[in-house]
Amino acid sequence: MSTTAVERPAPSVMRARRRRMAGLSALAAILVVAAAVSLAVGARALSPAEVWHGLFAEPESDQRLTEIRLIVETVRVPRTVLAIVAGIALGVGGALIQGYTRNPIADTGLLGVNAGASFAVVTAISVFGLGDPFQYVWFAFLGAAVAGVVVFGVASIGRGTGNPLTLALAGQGITVFLAAMTTAIALSDKESLNALRFWNSGSVAGVGFDVIWPVTGFVAVGLVLAAVALPALNLLNLGDDVARGLGVNIAWSRTVGIVAITLLAGAATAACGPIAFLGLMVAHVARYLTGPDYRWLVPYAGLLGAVVLLVCDIVGRLVVRPGELDAGVVVALLGAPFFAALVWRGKFKKA
Repeated sequence: MSTTAVERPAPSVMRARRRRMAGLSALAAILVVAAAVSLAVGARALSPAEVWHGLFAEPESDQRLTEIRLIVETVRVPRTVLAIVAGIALGVGGALIQGYTRNPIADTGLLGVNAGASFAVVTAISVFGLGDPFQYVWFAFLGAAVAGVVVFGVASIGRGTGNPLTLALAGQGITVFLAAMTTAIALSDKESLNALRFWNSGSVAGVGFDVIWPVTGFVAVGLVLAAVALPALNLLNLGDDVARGLGVNIAWSRTVGIVAITLLAGAATAACGPIAFLGLMVAHVARYLTGPDYRWLVPYAGLLGAVVLLVCDIVGRLVVRPGELDAGVVVALLGAPFFAALVWRGKFKKA
């Protein structure tokens, strides 16, 4: 009996686990509701019955019903799915990058993925003459991936061996360099400048399933790698010496984590364009809800990212009807005051 009593989790641990599971369930339910609303609102509002018809009814000769089906299947469903996939990717990526850099204001852009994707887009348009988003989205992903690899490689040279400080410095240096190159190309080519201006706003609209399905595959691989990295990430946040003493292969763990972040952030950025502040915001909200345990923090951040991006896309469709604001713009409008409040709150605690 004593052995069983020792092995059984403490009541406080069980309560915390149940509370966190309830929170995940609530976030999943909110995401389902937000997805349903996303299918219904837009330049043309649809009733629940019309949405149902657009999703499941057989093709009909009625022109109005055919139009509804076309709106739901080719416009609303793809942007809803992309918002969920990209939101999960950016939320998880934001939580991971803060953990690996031990920097509470780190974002996925710290690895240079946003700058790498932007540089690849203007290069694809200016040098190769590509104008179709389906064509240059793959250049964007390749640019994001290469930038992430270069940043991690530079940070691993010499004594730094990829520690949080050298990683942040290398990321900032590569980002500044790529941003300068992107500006130089865009200013010399009008078509590249126009495409970059549209792509940089960050939008989940106008992307079909021919792009969404491959992007989802990359995100799925990134999520698997993130799940593999989580136990070691908790130990790494105790310090490299402690983690090493507990048997963590620091170089391997950090490499897996950076690859996961690059896949997640690179795929989302390639499909939607850079969406600032999302990963930063949801990682902090998740940490407030769950505490520092990354086994819970990361799933919370993923669901929160999907909910926030989807809600921002819905808000963008409603505030300037019949036009719309891109989701990235709405996220930035929310993220800037959130970031300011975060800085103020940090100073207030120190005071």
